[in-house]
Amino acid sequence: MALENNLGLQADRLGPQIETYGVAQARAAYGLTLGSVTTTRSATQPPTDFLNGGDSVLSNDSFRTNAGIQQLVPWGGGRYTFGIDASRATTSNPTGVFNPQIDSSLAASYTQPLLRNFTFDSARQNVAISLKNQEIADLQLRQTLTQTSRAVRNAYFNLVNAIGQQQVAQKSLELAQTSLRNNQKKVDLGTIAPIDIVQAEAEVARTEEQVIVAEGQIQSAEDALRVLIMNPSQPDFWTTKLEPAEQPTLAPQPLNVDQAIANALQNRTDIAQARKGLEQTDISMKYLRNQKLPALDVTANYNVIGTAGTQRVFDYSQGVIPPPILRSSQRSFGNSLGDVFANEFKTWSVVFNLSYPIGTSAADAGLAQTRLQRDQQTTNLRDLETIIVAQVRDAGRQVTTALKRVETTQKARALAEQNLQAYEKRLAVGLSDTFLVIQAQRDLTTQLNNELASIISYNRALINFEAVQVVPPGGGS
Repeated sequence: MALENNLGLQADRLGPQIETYGVAQARAAYGLTLGSVTTTRSATQPPTDFLNGGDSVLSNDSFRTNAGIQQLVPWGGGRYTFGIDASRATTSNPTGVFNPQIDSSLAASYTQPLLRNFTFDSARQNVAISLKNQEIADLQLRQTLTQTSRAVRNAYFNLVNAIGQQQVAQKSLELAQTSLRNNQKKVDLGTIAPIDIVQAEAEVARTEEQVIVAEGQIQSAEDALRVLIMNPSQPDFWTTKLEPAEQPTLAPQPLNVDQAIANALQNRTDIAQARKGLEQTDISMKYLRNQKLPALDVTANYNVIGTAGTQRVFDYSQGVIPPPILRSSQRSFGNSLGDVFANEFKTWSVVFNLSYPIGTSAADAGLAQTRLQRDQQTTNLRDLETIIVAQVRDAGRQVTTALKRVETTQKARALAEQNLQAYEKRLAVGLSDTFLVIQAQRDLTTQLNNELASIISYNRALINFEAVQVVPPGGGS
């Protein structure tokens, strides 16, 4: 019921899902990106060139659109881009060869780091750390599951204990009431003094108080358990009666503390999280060591263009400015694309880019800081291992002590029963008084409570001994 209804557990179940999206977000750095830009431009300018036609204002209008893709590759830290471009431009410049001019082009570029960011870059660091965060979230959920299980079982025993205490108090009340009735009969017969009635009545009142207190403890234990195992949205959440189906039993279990210590050092969620944190620090150190290298990148570019539109041929033989147009011809946008795919007009380049900081760089300082952080985490990990060993040993010791306590309380309860029977027999023949019988009843009540509490403590110690091998002591709700 707790695994299904506990709100705290439902919230913690979202942790691994959240970190799954964190991993997806980190890997999105390698996603293919599609981009497009469209620009319309119009400009006028005063005449600055006698070739433009004297004092006429020069105007230029253009429309350009492009589309392309780019992607960071998951190996080697490289990045490529690929794009296609188309444009149309008109001008009032009488010397323009194409007017309007229609252009198209294809461009491709690939940048490859050769030193820094080649073996490990920030994108790969983010993915690796996100995966560790996902593993830590899984450990935290496992820890919450175990802590909740432990809390539910302890809350169940708390309710059993409260009910047991109430039953013992009720039994003590019945004994006190029986003693009061017997004393009343003896007073009526004149065999005991009336003062014995007062003592018996006082004992009845005292035990009635114990019953009332025990009933309140039952209600508190019920509330604590229902918060753990029931859904608060149920209409009968606060009114449902919880009745334990099983009573705590004494079933001694063999203990292997050395094996439990080995299990805890291997499986404890807190030490596993500490180790994951150490692995994350190692990832950061790997990245910072790489960042200390010189940045040497090689970029290869390749571009192919094509031109179309109204092509004008000028007659320069007459020496007139601007020269007259001999003829014109039309080239369509398809002709421009033909030039592109025919690889007619191409440009390529290879660029090497080298940079290296002089003096202490951010990577140097970051690496020194991370090394100190790792030393600190390693020391804390060794300290945690020592604490875990001590906690498991203490949990095993509590089991042994609780078992010995059960044996002692069982003997004390048996002796208290014999003692009460003896005083009741002596009172029946006039060899004792009511006060001693009442005291014997109180002693029996105390021993019954102690026996029940010791059996529950033993079962709790077993629960804790099992749980401490998986999660830290305490916690869980």
